[in-house]
Amino acid sequence: MEITDIQDAQARLAQLVERALRGEDVVIARDGTPVVRLAPIQADPPRRPGGQWRGRVTIAEDFDSLPQDIAEAFGAAPQ
Repeated sequence: MEITDIQDAQARLAQLVERALRGEDVVIARDGTPVVRLAPIQADPPRRPGGQWRGRVTIAEDFDSLPQDIAEAFGAAPQ
């Protein structure tokens, strides 16, 4: 790991970015104290297309209804 001063980094920014893209650890310092690390941005994984289960799964009409015995067990039954 090479530590580069801010003034030097300004003059060589393109070179330092290329080094970071190659996987090198690039650190920029102010007055000899490391303050910033250059790192490539990781690409987001590709989004999966939806709809693979279309036609294979059905949801019952009463899906959102709470059975009376379960409601009573949780104290949610109407009084």
